[in-house]
Amino acid sequence: MTETLDVRGLQCPLPVLKARKRMGSLAPGALLTVLATDPAARIDFPHYCDTSGHELVEQREEGDTLVFVLRCVKG
Repeated sequence: MTETLDVRGLQCPLPVLKARKRMGSLAPGALLTVLATDPAARIDFPHYCDTSGHELVEQREEGDTLVFVLRCVKG
């Protein structure tokens, strides 16, 4: 299962807070694709995954949008 969370236009800490809430509702193994524009997200999402136990599968840029793909490791 893959879900998308669009947090473009939101500033730190809101993108990670919204992602954390969504990750809490996902089953282990599910993917969450996060679309963000806040430059701090480049630091925030890897740190969130390191501290939460979730996996950062992919991080890339598409124009002005930062794309993060997170795998839910624990429910």
